[in-house]
Amino acid sequence: MPQLCQELREDIVKELSVNPGHLASSLGVVELTVALHYVYNTPEDRIVWDVGHQAYGHKILTGRRERFCTNRKLGGLRPFPSPEESEYDTFMCGHASNSISAALGMAVADKDRHRQVVAVIGDGAMSGGLAYEGLNNVSSSDNDILIILNDNNMSIDRAVGGMQEYLLSLSTNETYNALRFRASRWLHKVGLMEDDRRRGLIRLTNAVKSAISHQQNVFEGMDIRYFGPFNGHNVKELVRILRQLKGMKGPKLLHLHTQKGHGYAPAEKDVTVWHAPGKFDLETGERLVDKDKNTPPRFQDVFGETLLELARQNPKIVGVTPAMPTGCSMNIMMKEMPERTFDVGIAEGHAVTFSGGMAKEGLLPFCNIYSAFAQRAYDNIIHDVAILRLNVVLCLDRAGLVGEDGPTHHGAFDMAALRPIPHLTIASPMDEHELRRLMYTAQLPNKGPFVIRYPRGRGSLVDWHCPLEEIPVGKGRCLREGSDVAVITIGPIGTQVAQAIEEISQLPTSNSPLSVAHYDLRFLKPLDEELLTTIGRRFQKIVTIEDGVRNGGMGSAVLEWMSEHGFTPVIRRLGLPDEFVEHGTVAQLQAIVGIDKESIKRAILEL
Repeated sequence: MPQLCQELREDIVKELSVNPGHLASSLGVVELTVALHYVYNTPEDRIVWDVGHQAYGHKILTGRRERFCTNRKLGGLRPFPSPEESEYDTFMCGHASNSISAALGMAVADKDRHRQVVAVIGDGAMSGGLAYEGLNNVSSSDNDILIILNDNNMSIDRAVGGMQEYLLSLSTNETYNALRFRASRWLHKVGLMEDDRRRGLIRLTNAVKSAISHQQNVFEGMDIRYFGPFNGHNVKELVRILRQLKGMKGPKLLHLHTQKGHGYAPAEKDVTVWHAPGKFDLETGERLVDKDKNTPPRFQDVFGETLLELARQNPKIVGVTPAMPTGCSMNIMMKEMPERTFDVGIAEGHAVTFSGGMAKEGLLPFCNIYSAFAQRAYDNIIHDVAILRLNVVLCLDRAGLVGEDGPTHHGAFDMAALRPIPHLTIASPMDEHELRRLMYTAQLPNKGPFVIRYPRGRGSLVDWHCPLEEIPVGKGRCLREGSDVAVITIGPIGTQVAQAIEEISQLPTSNSPLSVAHYDLRFLKPLDEELLTTIGRRFQKIVTIEDGVRNGGMGSAVLEWMSEHGFTPVIRRLGLPDEFVEHGTVAQLQAIVGIDKESIKRAILEL
């Protein structure tokens, strides 16, 4: 088994050097993955992974080694475990903290107890509230599930919060846990561990432990038997422990210490960078990043630099992020102003309500959440921010198609989901200058809850610096005059649309060239009614284009407005379809859903 672990680790590193993916997390659980599949009868027994960043070894061991070169590629293996891909993948796990709840549901459904159910959750995911909702239900339900806490002191950035400190402090009780583990195994073997006696012993040993160590184990306090911490990189020891835990009755938690990036020196040294490092040189560990200074910046970096610039001018501004300071570039402000930036862990709902509390007392939070993750904070946005019109700037990074991370990470639904909520301002910048100016506008006095959505990846302007000026809320702009067809866009997709319209204007025609007007709506809410009135009066043919779901999004808003105000143009809406879009490059996916440049040209010409 140690040899297999070494080969598996080399396999992962070799493949990801040329086919980028999530490296450090998968290297950290190689031994655990091998031990789980050795001890348990998968797929009959259920292993539920949390998040799924760490499941590459699992995929390779479960019949997908030959296809692993297609991982995250269009038509290839999915970026995260999915039951639609393999019977060994027991549940969808693109987002954090759901494994305990799902595993408990599976255990309850299997009333005859023939299957073993194991949930594997990381310490970073333990900062999510859903994990504790699951634990609370586990403690009060009749079940035998095993929860494995993979404690590597990390999520993507360094893990934060009281739970992280608590997990570290548990390591002082290793001797006690080892003794209790042997005793419980013996009692079970001789038939003295029936349910009532087991619960009584758990309560007794918890009390004794608390008296000796002056510390109450939160898991044991919920009547969940705790074992550990153990070394998560000793595969033989893991097999021994798992075999002994496998037959025990009642809920159990096995606490393992692991090292993210274990076994590959560059990844061990900088686990945040090597979470998803891109392509790299296998021998030297040098990352093959694009160093061209003439490349436009990433939207997230423009956000990070602009936030710091604004924070220097406005002392009320604070930054909030749920576990993604590097991913959203809030680490730029965090480095200079640590006392004004808050990483709250994987807790999107808390991030929004926390921001609302600060705004209620006069601060101005910029709360940056990935669009797909903000779905988990929907009630908080409504109940804790919008109703009171609090001055919270909600920055939705990774809006629209994100590419290789697939359907769990596409920021497809934010515009359609947020549009019905009263009091919100919802905007999307077409380029870096617009992002900077919208951020400036959002922090001006009395703007209320302000949503700014922008995509993953690079923008279109190499020279992205510009003066910080106010954009009137609810005002769009005409980018190109025309007379035959009006094209209305919102967000960065407008750059591709502008190129498509320019190419249409160059097409040879027997008559006069097609005259296409282009309007950047800028604001989904409030709509620019003056601009829409002008369009409704001038045009009988309109194309709306957005990088979000077509149903309920910007195109639907335009369609509704035109109908309600007596205009009857023919409107063709381009956007994401009423289905989950799979993984691939952004360019490939845009072509599939019909919002790439060629599809846009074709739609305009057909109309």
